[in-house]
Amino acid sequence: MCEGRVAIVTGAGRGIGREHALMLASEGAAVLVNDLGASPAGEGSDAGPANEVVAEIEALGGQAVVNGADVTNFEESGAMVAQAIDAFGRLDILVNNAGILRDRMVFSMTEAEWDAVVGVHLKGHFCPTRHAAAYWRGQSKAGNAVDARVINTASPSGLYGNVGQANYGAAKAGIAGFTLVCALELGRLGVTANCLAPTAITRLVAPVMGGEENISDDLRARLSPRWVATVATWLASPAAKHVTGRVFDVRGDTIAIAEGWHRGPEDTFPAQPAEAGPVIEALLAKARPNADLDGKDAPDRF
Repeated sequence: MCEGRVAIVTGAGRGIGREHALMLASEGAAVLVNDLGASPAGEGSDAGPANEVVAEIEALGGQAVVNGADVTNFEESGAMVAQAIDAFGRLDILVNNAGILRDRMVFSMTEAEWDAVVGVHLKGHFCPTRHAAAYWRGQSKAGNAVDARVINTASPSGLYGNVGQANYGAAKAGIAGFTLVCALELGRLGVTANCLAPTAITRLVAPVMGGEENISDDLRARLSPRWVATVATWLASPAAKHVTGRVFDVRGDTIAIAEGWHRGPEDTFPAQPAEAGPVIEALLAKARPNADLDGKDAPDRF
């Protein structure tokens, strides 16, 4: 589906990003495999995982290069985009996937824990996207046809909320909003922007699910990152040229459209605070309940 196309996948050394890179390559794309090789908390670096993915792609007859850029670094992200173009002659697909976790209740979270998670996820989406978008804008202004993709990675935690993840949830909600803006701004250039909110078993998620040793083979198969890569690969292909500004909730072989904020019930508002209560209470009674982590109405959640 992606024959002749060139992709960058960030955070591609392990987990969902690894599956993105492998599946894109299996469908004909040349892939720049980016991974800093940090720990789940974002500490340290290791080029090994990214090199292994490149070797696996090459062993299957595909084309790939390794990149160890820190996606929160503006200059390194620019050099990463330039590397993909230099290596393969073009850029068609950017999959922003790099992420870390530093879970903590909001009353215990440190400034460093907030900054690190928001930085890797939110700024780590902006920096590569900014440089890729500038390249595509230049191609469009030069009269060259552009059929490009930005595929971002949010989370159910960002769409619906999850205890202990104020930093991660805020960043992921921001990514969903960032996707909508990119779709509006880049559409005229021939670039679509979509977002995945995946549930899959990876090294980041396994501890939350009781640890690797407590995850059954059946659950591991049902929530394999491979399912997420299937959606991303279709979105990356020419077949998805008409799809933009959407957030896809992907859980195993189940896919749903996360429909986002909509203006709900409304009424006129009194001028005095003391008179506001009945109006607000009536609106709340008419409004759809907030969703639980499965994205379903949860009337008793709050």
